[in-house]
Amino acid sequence: MADETQAQAPVFQIQRIYLKEASLEQPNSPAILLQQEQPHVDIQLGVDGTNVADGIFEVAVTATVHTRVGDKTVFLVEAKQAGIFEIRNLPQEQMGPVMGIACPQIVYPYLRGNVADLVQRAGFPPVHLAEINFQAMYEQQQAQQAAANGGAVPAVQ
Repeated sequence: MADETQAQAPVFQIQRIYLKEASLEQPNSPAILLQQEQPHVDIQLGVDGTNVADGIFEVAVTATVHTRVGDKTVFLVEAKQAGIFEIRNLPQEQMGPVMGIACPQIVYPYLRGNVADLVQRAGFPPVHLAEINFQAMYEQQQAQQAAANGGAVPAVQ
C-alpha cells in the first residue's frame, strides 16, 4: 500500500534551466549612438508551455526589448529562457496554474539576468526587466480566453 501511495504522490522537479534563444540587433549603429535624444523602450513578455514527453514539460518565457529614438531602432533584443520540468500526478485543474505561474516564476530571473547582460555587452546601460506577477498575468489571460469563448472557462491543455 505504501508503494502505491508513493507512486501517486505529486511530483514537481526542475530538470534544467537554459537559454534557448537570444538575439541582438543594432541596425542603425553607429550613427544612432550619437543621438542625444532619450530612447523609448518597449518590452513585451510571453509564456509558452509544451508537453515534451510523459510527465516532462518545457516552459519558456520570452522577452522582446525594442529601444527606439524616433522611428529608428537603437537596439532590439529577443531572448527566450526555458526550463524543463517533471510534473506528475497533479490534478488536471492544477496543471494550468503550475505551467502558467510556478514554472515561469522559476525561469524568469534567469531571463532577466541574461537580457541585462546581453544589453550591457552591446555597450548600453543594462535594461532591468521589472518583476512580474505571473499569477495576475495568468488570471488575466484566463479571463480574456473566457471572454473570447463567450464566458466559458477554457480547458487546460
